[in-house]
Amino acid sequence: MAGLFVTFEGIDRSGKTTQARMLVEALGDEAVAVREPGGTEVGERLRDLLKDPAVTISAEAEALMFAAARAELVAQVIRPALDAGKVVVSDRFLDSSLAYQGIARALGVEDVEQINSFATRGLLPDLTFLLSIDPARAAERAGQLDRFEDEGDSLQKAVFDAYRDLAAADSGRWVTVDADRPSGEVHDEVMRAVQRAREAAGTRA
Repeated sequence: MAGLFVTFEGIDRSGKTTQARMLVEALGDEAVAVREPGGTEVGERLRDLLKDPAVTISAEAEALMFAAARAELVAQVIRPALDAGKVVVSDRFLDSSLAYQGIARALGVEDVEQINSFATRGLLPDLTFLLSIDPARAAERAGQLDRFEDEGDSLQKAVFDAYRDLAAADSGRWVTVDADRPSGEVHDEVMRAVQRAREAAGTRA
């Protein structure tokens, strides 16, 4: 069966990490889990720097650092796994950069797309889940603060709106899921969509 690239997107504390983990556990040996930024030595070092609340980073440098981490992850992990027919499940990918840096930080979607197209050699997910939850509700959930959450509600609201615009512009790839529900209910919806996507990918192969 052909490989399938599945990504989870959403604002902080929307449940991306939980749902990515549950999907990987459900698929077992068929799945490969990755997270962004991270998953490689370079990516994990960049992750520590990007999330450090004590570090000030310009929007431009931030976008380039995410793209650099993504380039390593694609080359070392994602493409080899897809070539082997695996389901790659990623906690964030390109769309996070488009939402956070391209739209919320006003760098421009086209510019951020361009540097990431170079970084990933044009790789896009086959299926992207937007875990949709009101920023105020997400803020009530437990979690560890980082440099992005320290910026407060205004950034999360801008990112929330950005994700909705991205999903609306490419409805064939995105599946918007109500994330303000028990994780089991969200997972069931995710599994149904993944099964449909795998069947479609098998047909195309």
